Amino acid sequence: MDDPRAGIKNRLDALLNVPFGSLATAAQDAIAEDATFDLAFPLNRLQGRDAFVEDFIIPLRTALPHVRRRDEIFIGGHNTRADGGWWAASVTHYVGCHAGPFLGALPSGRLAYFRAGEFYEVADGKIVRARIIFDLPDLMRQAGHSPFPNDLGAEILFPSPETHDGVFPNSPVNGESALQTVERMFAGLHAYDPKTYASAGQIGEGGTWDDGLMWYGPGGIGSNTRWEGFVADHRRSFLDAFPDRAGGNHYCRISDGPYAAVSGWPSMTMTHSGPYLGLPETGKALTLRVMDFYRCAGGRIMENWVLLDLGDLYGQMGGDIFARQPPPQA
Repeated sequence: MDDPRAGIKNRLDALLNVPFGSLATAAQDAIAEDATFDLAFPLNRLQGRDAFVEDFIIPLRTALPHVRRRDEIFIGGHNTRADGGWWAASVTHYVGCHAGPFLGALPSGRLAYFRAGEFYEVADGKIVRARIIFDLPDLMRQAGHSPFPNDLGAEILFPSPETHDGVFPNSPVNGESALQTVERMFAGLHAYDPKTYASAGQIGEGGTWDDGLMWYGPGGIGSNTRWEGFVADHRRSFLDAFPDRAGGNHYCRISDGPYAAVSGWPSMTMTHSGPYLGLPETGKALTLRVMDFYRCAGGRIMENWVLLDLGDLYGQMGGDIFARQPPPQA
């Protein structure tokens, strides 16, 4: 039996690999005509196959000539949320020379790894709905134009999983599934101690996070290791800014071998109650689009790749991610 994960991955690869003259045919093979695409700021909603090709694929191929996908994780499974359906999910880099502007991000003229998290609902072999968070702030950082004044963790490329089995995993899982482990983590994460930022059931005896956890965050937050690093580089500043955040509003949760992926659009609702990413509190009610990818082993989360639409969040807080760029040359 053909692997549906491989089928949709091959079709996504073709959107970048085929000559421009064959792009319309490749798109027809991969995407339903009336498919809906929700993407990160500044694209947001694109309706229909043609809009996705014209407003995302062609500009991407123009800005990064000879661009290729480099998937670090590519999994698929039945969506356990109410929407149901079969979904594929990936952590990828679009790799190429950043030779031209892309969605307002000025080019570096150098090799770029443009990261993205992607969720695709697939029916009859074609994409019918998609949600994509691409990390435009990190692409800007690679060009020397970070939109945020204070980076927190280590700004690195998203690595492949330590086990190097993230693309079409076939590892058997003994005991609870990866998604069950992640959902057990969710159950205790919301309540926290405002002094220590600790939540019940997260670490230590019976905890869901491994002592040597690796947490890979988006541009502006960066990556870290161990619970202490996660608190220092992300959790503390986030909870201080949004102490009433409520999350878990997911449209999709899937599990595939030792991997799980979840996403909400938006996932979080919260009040901007403290400074964040260099912007003062506004008191506004905000939302945050989120994608999380997890590798689990032995009932613990070993690695977590996190995509946040910080461009959209920054705009809600009154910021402009392009404000720190130099003006484009005439």
